[in-house]
Amino acid sequence: MNKETSLLKAAWLIAFVTIVSKFVGFIRDICIANFYGASLVSDAYFYAYQIPSLAIILMGGVGGPFHSATVSVFAKLVNPDDKMPSEKVNKLFNTFLTGTFIVFLLLAIIIFIFSHQILGIIIHSNNSQLVDLASSHLRIMTPVILIGGIIGIYYGLLITYRCFLMPNISPVLMSLSIITIIAFTKGDNLGIGLAIATSIGAVLQFLVQAPAVRKLGFKLKPNFNFKNNPEFKNLIELVFPAALSSTIGQIYVYVDMFFASQLREGAWTSIGYANRVFQFPVGILVTAFLVPLFPLFSKLVGEKKYDEVKYYFHKGVGLLNFIAIPIMFGIILLAQDIVQIVFQRGKFDTEATFMVAQALTFLSFAIVPYVFRDSVTRIFYSFNDSKTPFLVALSSIIMKFILNTLFIHKLGIAAITLSTSLVTLINASLLGIILLKRINLDYKIYFKNLIKMIFAAILAFSLNLFVYKYWIAGNWIMLLVKTISVFALCMGTYIIFALIFKIEYVGELIGRLKEYIKRKLHRGEIK
Repeated sequence: MNKETSLLKAAWLIAFVTIVSKFVGFIRDICIANFYGASLVSDAYFYAYQIPSLAIILMGGVGGPFHSATVSVFAKLVNPDDKMPSEKVNKLFNTFLTGTFIVFLLLAIIIFIFSHQILGIIIHSNNSQLVDLASSHLRIMTPVILIGGIIGIYYGLLITYRCFLMPNISPVLMSLSIITIIAFTKGDNLGIGLAIATSIGAVLQFLVQAPAVRKLGFKLKPNFNFKNNPEFKNLIELVFPAALSSTIGQIYVYVDMFFASQLREGAWTSIGYANRVFQFPVGILVTAFLVPLFPLFSKLVGEKKYDEVKYYFHKGVGLLNFIAIPIMFGIILLAQDIVQIVFQRGKFDTEATFMVAQALTFLSFAIVPYVFRDSVTRIFYSFNDSKTPFLVALSSIIMKFILNTLFIHKLGIAAITLSTSLVTLINASLLGIILLKRINLDYKIYFKNLIKMIFAAILAFSLNLFVYKYWIAGNWIMLLVKTISVFALCMGTYIIFALIFKIEYVGELIGRLKEYIKRKLHRGEIK
């Protein structure tokens, strides 16, 4: 119970911080949409940003290979309650940091020199202006590539030592940099300010996290002890396949960019905004629950307490699904209204709203497999196995290309997000089946609860569909009231059906809420 309480507290803290981070990120996206709409300039920036984002989000972000490898190895070597790390741990930290800096510096130099050629391959378009502008943006953002892996190591260390606040709040700095520079430049015609702000934001993320790591007792001192170092070898064995896996995941994005560049202007921007809306609730959920669970998985696997791994897997994924499923149906029902409320102003017109909403609707089907895939991937990492997720991701590239080819002419922009959902489902299924060879997670429990939740959501949202269809919103404020009200009604109805179907997580959540209110009443905090 103490362990569960601690996990829930960590989850609530991370959820709160992630909500703040995502909210500021949303304001950033609204500013970009307002000044640039879905246009050539926004396309150029978002095409170029995909390469730096590979470093700072996929490589160095939560669940990225550097974060995952750091947690997997250091969680077994350190005691978070110790005041100072041992000399051995400090040397391992510096060896990992030194090797990462050298590799990412070389990558940054190569990408800076060959930026035009790289983007010329990715952007399958005869528009030379788009390639030239995207290339200029990419050169400006090469510092982000250098910093990405280092941020991932720092992030992993802070999470291992249960320091959840700083690493989860630091991405806000990039968003604030972009908002500030856009405000002062008033949306420069070429969007160069966006690229400059992105680089500044990445540097600020590093500068904020560095003192927190130093405070833990880690001293920065270059160490080139790469040979005959078993712990470093263990890190590399985890990082290399996981980094390849993240790169493979990014190849999906490059495949999508290739197909999107064949569509109308603003197509790639629309897909990017759809993904941001999707990541707002899903990113909060996955980050809040899986970040504190990952070190626990690693520790329990190290102690061979597999029954506890199974218990926390079902507890964590069950709660995630319970919240994720109504969000999925809510997006399907309210996508057009959500996008209109968030983005439709300035240069972002009704046509752009339609494109984003269409992409978002088909992307919403990825929520449940996304949650499952990320959960089982962390269990693989806990077994020091990053090769399996890599091989599964590698096998799906061809499927992604085929699905895009099949759907692109019939569905347009929606083809790209629909294929993303299907590939996510395939990856999740393969990983779940392969994991059974290592540990029996008893998926009967998972599917029993999942089916109940889906059925409850279908009934709830079917009933409230009539409210949505016959509620006419005349202006922006009424549209916001309608959207919030319909979603609240759907959630309330969903919870009622969940209680009727005796989904275990509902009773537990209500019970915990009652206990919380009782404690507050007892202390006199609620009158």
